[in-house]
Amino acid sequence: MNETTAGEVLLLRAYETAGVATWTEADRAWASETALQRVGAQAPVEDFIAARAQLALPRLAQRDPLLARCCGWRPWRLGWLVFAVVLGLAAGLLVDRIGNAQRINLLAPPVWALITWNLAVYVWLLGSALCGSASPGWLRRGVSAWLQHWRVRRLTNDSGARANAWQAFAADWAAQSLPLNGARVALALHLGAAALGLGLIAGLYLRGLVLDYRVGWESTFLDAGTVQRLLSTLFAPASALSGIALPDVAGVMALRLPAGAPQAAASAAPWIHLYALQLAGLVVLPRLALALSASWRARRLQRHFALPLQEPYFQRLQWQQRGNRTLVHVWPHAQTPDAAAQAALQTLFTRVFGEGLQLQLAPTVAYGAEDEPRAPVPDGTLRVALFDLGATPEAESQGRLMRSLAAPALLLVDEAAFAQRFGAGSPRLPERRQAWSGLAASLDCGVVFVNLRAADAAAAEAALQAALTRTPTGARP
Repeated sequence: MNETTAGEVLLLRAYETAGVATWTEADRAWASETALQRVGAQAPVEDFIAARAQLALPRLAQRDPLLARCCGWRPWRLGWLVFAVVLGLAAGLLVDRIGNAQRINLLAPPVWALITWNLAVYVWLLGSALCGSASPGWLRRGVSAWLQHWRVRRLTNDSGARANAWQAFAADWAAQSLPLNGARVALALHLGAAALGLGLIAGLYLRGLVLDYRVGWESTFLDAGTVQRLLSTLFAPASALSGIALPDVAGVMALRLPAGAPQAAASAAPWIHLYALQLAGLVVLPRLALALSASWRARRLQRHFALPLQEPYFQRLQWQQRGNRTLVHVWPHAQTPDAAAQAALQTLFTRVFGEGLQLQLAPTVAYGAEDEPRAPVPDGTLRVALFDLGATPEAESQGRLMRSLAAPALLLVDEAAFAQRFGAGSPRLPERRQAWSGLAASLDCGVVFVNLRAADAAAAEAALQAALTRTPTGARP
């Protein structure tokens, strides 16, 4: 799956999980059935998901002008690379001088600052590679996230479900495209750094054509012998490549600038050649090699964009394609849900897992019976424990029930009775949720809060999706 198709898939997911009114359950079913007819039940799941998005977005765009306007828009353009190169070249060319009054101080030109900075970057990159840190740095993450959120700010000022969909898409796309955008940002940075080095080299020679640069050195603490050893070490690679001999101690002493001297006597031409070779060997060529590596990585990631197919949304689509039935087993605790609550449960899980859902309600587990043997369920069944928000969450009772279910298990808390007694806006509601969330965290499982008598379908679906994502990898149904 390439980048464009992955973007379409994630955009459709954002619309479907946000419950946008312009995309109904009937539309979802149509998209799945038509995509299944197009690719077949045995096709790779990526092909089915991609075909579904390619079918759905044109229909959705007919009802949503914003989607029609921006569906093919991407924040990354080749112009970003051109801008980085032009900026680097301009910065190198526009450096006014490498010394004072057409005089190069061998110990303090800006060239050494650039070389030192690039060497520090190489050390950091090597350390990251040796430590196994393949994730993009803070700068690349920041630029990637900024690009996605800038896109949303440009495209919509709405509120409501559609705005939620776009915000979810921006966050999702920023996370999923981070490796790709990280490679692209690295490419731009490496090209810009290489261009800066080239600009400095060009500036040295262009100004040398019309200005008479002279070279020397001055220092309060260093003598000629120390400076000669320092220059011999720093310029050794360039000297070996060019054949330009470096001066001995006497020659270096002759280059020393007397205090108050207005102009150095020696020509800077050989030293400009040495500086150019140093820049080429330590800045331009390594940065171009790194840019080539980043370009290859970006192209590979663009053509093979990985999506989190293990997440519940994609698992549901895969089950729809294969015709498998999703098994969900619910164990109520202490209180049996009435018919309306059971219908709400069926609706909630159907929205997440599709029409292939098979929901089974187990006998109610009484207080003190949490450890009693229960009938086995098939492997891969999602095990759900249903609790009342008004009950006090205890590791010795509700916690024992959750542990006895084994993974994958989900903690579902019904707020209906609590809301009926204290009101939906009760200040105690956050406290109760926090208590149940603490129990779920101690058990390392997902938790969903829902009012089974007055459920907000879109919000409940989003909460369930998030809780299922919280389930450890490999423990999803």
